[in-house]
Amino acid sequence: MTSRGAGTAFSRKNYRLSTEPEKSKVTGIVNSRLLNDYLHRVFTNADGNQPAAAYRKHLTFQNLQEHLERLLAEESGSEDSRDQVAEGRLGPSTVVLDHTSGFEGLLLVDDDLLGVIGHSNFGSIRATTCVYKGKWIYEVLISSQGLMQIGWCTLNCRFNQEEGVGDTPDSYAYDGNRVRKWNVTTTNYGKSWAAGDIVSCLIDLDEGTIAFCLNGMSLGTAFDNITRGAGMAYFPAISLSFKESVAFNFGSRPLRYPVEGYRPLQDPPVADLVKARKLLGYLKNVIHVGIDVTEGKLVEKDTSMWQLQGEPTVLITLAHIFNYFSPLMCKVYLVEDVLMTFLLSILERGGAVEAHPLIQQLLDLMWLLMEEYEVHECLKQLLMSLLRAYRFSPIIPDLGLQIHYLRLTIAVLKHEKSRKYLLSNVLFDVLRSVVFFYIKSPLRVEEAGLQELIPTTWWPNRFTKEGKESKEVKEESAEERLRRRAYERGCQRLKKRIEVVEGLQVQILKLLLNNKDRGGGEASRYIFLNKFRKFLQENASNRGNLTVLCPPEYMVCFLHRLIAALRFFWDGHKAKTPAALSSEEAYVPPQLFYNGKVDYFDLQRLGGLLSHLKKTLKDDLAAKANVLIDPAELQAVTMDDLDEDEESATSAAQSQRPSAALAIGGALARPGWLSSPTLGRANRFLSTAAVSLMNPRRPLGALEKIKVRTLSVEQRTEEDIEGTHGNEGLLLGRPPEEPDQPITENSLLEVLDGIVMMYNLSVHQQLGKMVGVSDDVNEYAMALKDTEEKISRCPKRRRDIHEELLKSQKVFSEKLNHLSRRLAWINVTIYSKEKMQDIYWLLRVCIRTIEHGDRTGSLFAFMPEFYLSVAMNSYSALKNYFSPVNSMEELPGYDETLMRLAAILAKHFADSRIVGTDIRDSLMQALASYVCYPHSLRAVERIPEEQRISMMKNLLAPYEQRPWAQTNWILVRLWRGCGFGYRYTRLPHLLKTKPEDASLPSLQKPCPSTLLQRHMADLLRSDRDLAPSFLNSVLNQLNWAFSEFIGMIQEIQQAAERLERNFVDSRQLKVCATCFDLSVSLLRVLEMTVTLAPEIFLDWNRPSSELLLRRLAQLLNQVLNRVTAERNLFDRVVNLRLPGLESVDHYPILVAVTGILVRLLVDTDVQGAERATAVLLADPCFQLRSIQYLLGHAEPSAMAAAAPATDKRHFSLHTYTEYISAEELAKVEKMLSHLSEESKQAAATTLPTSEEDLCPICYAHPISAIFRPCSHKSCKACINQHLMNNKDCFFCKATITGVDDFTKPASS
Repeated sequence: MTSRGAGTAFSRKNYRLSTEPEKSKVTGIVNSRLLNDYLHRVFTNADGNQPAAAYRKHLTFQNLQEHLERLLAEESGSEDSRDQVAEGRLGPSTVVLDHTSGFEGLLLVDDDLLGVIGHSNFGSIRATTCVYKGKWIYEVLISSQGLMQIGWCTLNCRFNQEEGVGDTPDSYAYDGNRVRKWNVTTTNYGKSWAAGDIVSCLIDLDEGTIAFCLNGMSLGTAFDNITRGAGMAYFPAISLSFKESVAFNFGSRPLRYPVEGYRPLQDPPVADLVKARKLLGYLKNVIHVGIDVTEGKLVEKDTSMWQLQGEPTVLITLAHIFNYFSPLMCKVYLVEDVLMTFLLSILERGGAVEAHPLIQQLLDLMWLLMEEYEVHECLKQLLMSLLRAYRFSPIIPDLGLQIHYLRLTIAVLKHEKSRKYLLSNVLFDVLRSVVFFYIKSPLRVEEAGLQELIPTTWWPNRFTKEGKESKEVKEESAEERLRRRAYERGCQRLKKRIEVVEGLQVQILKLLLNNKDRGGGEASRYIFLNKFRKFLQENASNRGNLTVLCPPEYMVCFLHRLIAALRFFWDGHKAKTPAALSSEEAYVPPQLFYNGKVDYFDLQRLGGLLSHLKKTLKDDLAAKANVLIDPAELQAVTMDDLDEDEESATSAAQSQRPSAALAIGGALARPGWLSSPTLGRANRFLSTAAVSLMNPRRPLGALEKIKVRTLSVEQRTEEDIEGTHGNEGLLLGRPPEEPDQPITENSLLEVLDGIVMMYNLSVHQQLGKMVGVSDDVNEYAMALKDTEEKISRCPKRRRDIHEELLKSQKVFSEKLNHLSRRLAWINVTIYSKEKMQDIYWLLRVCIRTIEHGDRTGSLFAFMPEFYLSVAMNSYSALKNYFSPVNSMEELPGYDETLMRLAAILAKHFADSRIVGTDIRDSLMQALASYVCYPHSLRAVERIPEEQRISMMKNLLAPYEQRPWAQTNWILVRLWRGCGFGYRYTRLPHLLKTKPEDASLPSLQKPCPSTLLQRHMADLLRSDRDLAPSFLNSVLNQLNWAFSEFIGMIQEIQQAAERLERNFVDSRQLKVCATCFDLSVSLLRVLEMTVTLAPEIFLDWNRPSSELLLRRLAQLLNQVLNRVTAERNLFDRVVNLRLPGLESVDHYPILVAVTGILVRLLVDTDVQGAERATAVLLADPCFQLRSIQYLLGHAEPSAMAAAAPATDKRHFSLHTYTEYISAEELAKVEKMLSHLSEESKQAAATTLPTSEEDLCPICYAHPISAIFRPCSHKSCKACINQHLMNNKDCFFCKATITGVDDFTKPASS
């Protein structure tokens, strides 16, 4: 405004005086008498009284400015005196954190110098202003609940990375993490704090005391008799550990919890406050008073329905008010104290937000009568204040405070012009607006009012001592039933209150996703889309930068609200366009992944890097999707010049888009960081990072030269996303396999894609983390049950023990009461049935997307990896995190979904189009977990037969150069329950110990699949090449795993025998146990193969059968000899019972070997048994005593030697009658007698062989083969094994062309 308020000449805006020119009587300014009355009625004196008509000055618009200035200056004299420097304080009047000298350690400070994040072990920082006299207060907004010490210190305090505020003589601190106070020594004090709390720090230098308040509740005096006197002045100070963050309020904003008698360190702008309140009073008068021109008098109006209606008298009056009011509304203190309070008071009358159009009218007035920069600053400060108020409001039973602030946020965002400005410049750029969608979880249930809401607590009591759910359903007592029902009613009451807040949060997102508000530019949805994509990019690209990442607990709530809003619009579109899909059939079409319309940043694709895929699949793109890749782009995108391209793109974009620098403001001068969720996000990056993040990434180039412009995310318009006639927008490049039917609006597809990415970024991790509260409840419930049992068994004479047990019982009960109420909150906000349905919906979206992508053939490689990850993780979350509150089986179409996911896992775990080792491993692990549970295993059995056989064929591929351990685990699970003594869930010797996690796949009951076993047997029999390659790789891995295991236990034994105290590395123990487990599982796969297709080993018409049998016998003998030798290495290490080696025991490995031997020697035909016996006895390592050991038959000499030492029990399969059937034991007895007899006969008939006739390689078998063309000799076993990997002769390195049988001539 060039001359503010000079008559009616307002140069700052062109006002439209009337929108209804036909109403002639309201087009002009009213007569002078009526105008005088009106202006006197609006601009009353400070006391609110109007002087008598005879004494008051005649007011017109010409002298109104002078009158208004006099009214505003009435109390200025008294106000000026208050603005003088307050006694007792030293330092600048604007109090901030001293980032230049008053800190220790590495800290990240916000640009406003009020927020701080710890970036080192224990950094400390103080304020710029100190106090030495009087009573003072400041507030700290706790953004994270970790280790911090907040309080006061003097200038002489010296801190370091170990000692902070409260650890030196003249510093005093409160620590709500450990609930203690600190001044060199420490004692218990106060309550625990949580993120979202406000700590008030009070110092009384007249009395010499320091106190603290938490959310306005006094915690009592913490310190008295603090040091005072000459040179003693106290600074606000804090020490905080890594990643912890807070924001200070020294008085730059109104204190949330002022304390009578205490002054904020920074004085409030009193003069401006008085002016703003007066001007607001005049504004209210304008709204209350109407002019009845017909009657020529003033009338009272209903304020709720007030409208401007183009009355020039009212408009000019308002313009005078805003002339003074506008500059004041740029100041954060006044926006929060005056404007926000006024707007909230309008909504206090209740009813829907739509019932209060006055707020829309006021926002219209602001845009009309304020300069644009003033409106922008005012709206920014208003949203900041609302977000801060929402984030740091205490939880009360009805969540009234949160509802209040959300309602005002909705009212502001309902105003189209304000909404678009805030979306474009504030919500994602300056604020952490995701906070609006978060409902914080109360740590202190008492203050949150949960005791009143849920008066009766209850917890499940169906757990056994192993931590597993008890299968015996115990009858619930009448008392327990009443408690459970009362608890459930309380949970329902809580749920209804939280649903109100969630509904308001969804309303905000519906406003942001509005695509019909095209007045004055782009619709809100398209602005939101571009900002949402930037938000995702930040969280995907800055995994190590904690100040940029959105906390996962916010992400979970944001995801659920976004799904609700998305499905609302999706189904709304379906109602208008019946041919489109409903949200229940939603998926992301495959062309989004390769047409370059949606930016996936640097996220990995299934086929590798995007640049590589564009090169290798450019012909497929052109043929299938009609997408042409520019050769110049292919040339530019090489691994060598990626970095240079990034830098040049950054600098080029910076020169092209000067608005980027403006968006950052002063951030380029000094790095700024985020600690409060409301401070400038554009201002929190280091200068170089700020520039690059404010610019589009390196352009992808013209993906389709004819049809489309490839634009960066920020530059896209509605047309680029939705498309127009002849332009498909995001759906460009539809492959022939994709049906030509409308899905939904293209913009909603991009939102859906973003939701899937959000789940992958941090939502799944948070869902797993919050299960911990449920686990705690179970732990305490078991402890309480155990204590109550002990009380019942405690002898009456031991009163001391009885009292201790009663104390324990009380502690556990109190803890359970607290946890069960907290769990109710978590179950409602995170694990409710509705939230479960959201995750299930997301799982189905991913399954459909993968199925559609798979049909495109080679183009499937363009799909981002996270789609497969989310499909696997969301299923895992539904199965493991949402039960037992909600059962997955109750979800609609559950069986079909399970089968479709099984088909995806079965097909893609060995898909050549997927190259990433991590995602391939994840698929393999998911399939391994899938076959551990009966329900999901049956789903695998229900997939089409062709897919099942293909899966088994992939599982039987050679183990080299792929994650064979997981493959082997899958085969073992398909066999478990069928093998010799292989019906156990946990090993016999571990039954008395409690498992770490009873829900682990490895601890599930055996559920073998005879159908998949049959497929495996058919494949091994029918494919002559598959069986030898698979079995050779299994035997190779068994040889490696068992050798590694023996080597490691030798090292462990040596370390244990040393006299000095040694600690074996826990990692080494873990690797050792893993090698043992691998050996056992490989043996079980061999047992499975021998059982299902024994002819592979015993039908010697097959070319490799004899060799495979010899190798098998050799390895079995090695294992038996190592494990069964008396007082051997294996025995000694098992007896050490080292933590980490719990699974290492005789039973699992010996029963696996026994199973193979029984199958070869007993459960087969006569010819097969003879061949197996001959090979086994011919092996030089064979020892009959190893077989005798299995049944506890030790050698007489060994028994005699061991008898005097100990009466140690020998291993025997007879002791495991619960695990091994009588029929199985009889077979072992039969095998032992058979081998005993055969070994005696073999010993009697074997003629001694001269050394010259023995194989020169193994010295175990006679020479039986001669090589062509060099005529060197060895036994058949050695040469056959050698030729598997090498074609050169052992001796002369000549290439072997053939091998003939060799028989020694009789004459020699």
